[in-house]
Amino acid sequence: SLEGDFANTVTATDIHSSWTENRAVWTKSHRNMIAALSEIEDAFPFSLEVAKSDSGSEFMNWAVVGYYQKRERPVTVVRGRPYRKNDNCYVEQKNFTHVRELFGYEKIDRIELVEWMNRIYRELWNPLHNFFLPSQKLLRKTRISSRIKKEYDVPKTPYQRILDSEGVP
Repeated sequence: SLEGDFANTVTATDIHSSWTENRAVWTKSHRNMIAALSEIEDAFPFSLEVAKSDSGSEFMNWAVVGYYQKRERPVTVVRGRPYRKNDNCYVEQKNFTHVRELFGYEKIDRIELVEWMNRIYRELWNPLHNFFLPSQKLLRKTRISSRIKKEYDVPKTPYQRILDSEGVP
């Protein structure tokens, strides 16, 4: 049941490097979401230019959109299409590897655990994935008759992809 208050995880993933940050929030109120998004933005090793979210009311509301747009360098806000789960595949695939593998599928309904979850995310889980666990990125898919051939790049950590990037000093 989704009744009652419980912890939720906000996941942000950079498309080019696969750098991922997670933060736990107690309920999806706009104040909690803005605090989590601000902390996530500070944790990224580069500045944010575009924020793409799903169509959930926790992201698409005046407070969160205003947080991104009312600043010296506004962030472009883009939303996914309603009822299209695969619109945010970069984040959806991280729900298992970055959230479910760590905390499971049980609803966490104790507010005092949110700070512990955030400590685990900040100090252990996200650094492990961003600095030490390489992954492959899909370069292209080619259809050959009824089959699809997928080509991947060499495995790299998100940190290594950022170091290799020309756009990040």
